[in-house]
Amino acid sequence: MSLLVKSNARGRTMVELGKGELEYVGFAAYRLSLGETLPVSAGDKELCLVLLSGRVSIKGEAPEQGAFDWDNIGDRQSVFEDKSPFAAYLPPGSQAQVVALSDVQIAVCAAPGSTSNGLGPRLIKPDTMKRSVRGKGANTRYVCDILPDTEPAQSLLVVEVRTPSGHSSSYPPHKHDTDDLPHQSFLEETYYHQINPPQGFVFQRVYTDDRSIDQAMAVENSDLVVVPKGYHPVSVPYGYESYYLNVMAGPKRVWQFHNDPQHSWLLDL
Repeated sequence: MSLLVKSNARGRTMVELGKGELEYVGFAAYRLSLGETLPVSAGDKELCLVLLSGRVSIKGEAPEQGAFDWDNIGDRQSVFEDKSPFAAYLPPGSQAQVVALSDVQIAVCAAPGSTSNGLGPRLIKPDTMKRSVRGKGANTRYVCDILPDTEPAQSLLVVEVRTPSGHSSSYPPHKHDTDDLPHQSFLEETYYHQINPPQGFVFQRVYTDDRSIDQAMAVENSDLVVVPKGYHPVSVPYGYESYYLNVMAGPKRVWQFHNDPQHSWLLDL
């Protein structure tokens, strides 16, 4: 099975993870024109809607939690702006309508949810998100924690990363595919990519220690990479800037990774 899901050049759905491809993670990204509406139904999942670009209103209702109405949210026109996004958490059973107030790109991230934890719908504002710089030299990248494990949710972890031209990311290679806390957690993952300028590409490799998975992919704008297990580094060619949105979920909501021992010496540079 190819771990690369190619994007659609036209239509409302930019890219979508097929049903059943992963046990814990669901993902889709949409483009909307001014005035268009995207219906969202959580079902038995919890959702995190990430407003990639543009402005929207989000209205709906959650079971036993009542109605919610977040009007005219969003203040970045590109994921490459040095700004955090607006996002929204929706518990299982939620129904919502996203109305585009401009041209919009929005991601819908999904994972197993529960109504027993009492979590209600909430708007996640940019100024509540932790921003950090990770790595050094040509391994520097810029991280924004949208829904980290320090914030309430049942399963979902959501983070976005910008990587400069000529840099590496998710590097040295690391994995989180073994339920062995506190040393490592089991988390499936997807990478939703955008490239600046959009005609560019990045490279991503997904591989396991035993090489039962070993795929190297040329990833283009709005493509999705699926990481069921294994290491998953990204390399950005000169002249292009990388953005990716990570969605992770597993049986325990903890991000604890293990570096590839063959390449861990890079941490000493």
